[in-house]
Amino acid sequence: MSAASSPRPHAAGQTHPAPVEPSFKTQAGVWIDHRKAVVVVITGKEHSIHTVISNAERHVRFSGGSHDGSSQPSPGGSGEDTRERRFEGELDVYYEEVAGRLRDAEAIWIIGPGEAKGELRKRLEYEGAGARILGVESADKLSDPQVAARIRELFAA
Repeated sequence: MSAASSPRPHAAGQTHPAPVEPSFKTQAGVWIDHRKAVVVVITGKEHSIHTVISNAERHVRFSGGSHDGSSQPSPGGSGEDTRERRFEGELDVYYEEVAGRLRDAEAIWIIGPGEAKGELRKRLEYEGAGARILGVESADKLSDPQVAARIRELFAA
């Protein structure tokens, strides 16, 4: 054996071959809205699809006053404020789970129909991953295979 390919000694006298650096990078893309995210992770010619379901439910918003007809909010905040805080907290948990699926990616695309794609981008930028985001694109509802195909197209372009 040459010195370059000789095994390295390991604890307890075991030997393991030297690690091989992968020649490909991990790419990831996500289709996201406030209810569901479809994360596609591409490594070489293989890809995997992960679905993340949000527990965030936005309730019907009422404008105007309280139930008694006055325009003054109830003391201590309204039920709407409480629902909004709960919604934002649930979204925070959801975005954290989606971001966790993207952390190992060297390059990221974000697609989707509404505000969630921009909110996820801000979250990733806050976490220091902004430089790895190649782009954000609007996209209508897609099936999981359509999401995977679109993400592959974006990386091939």
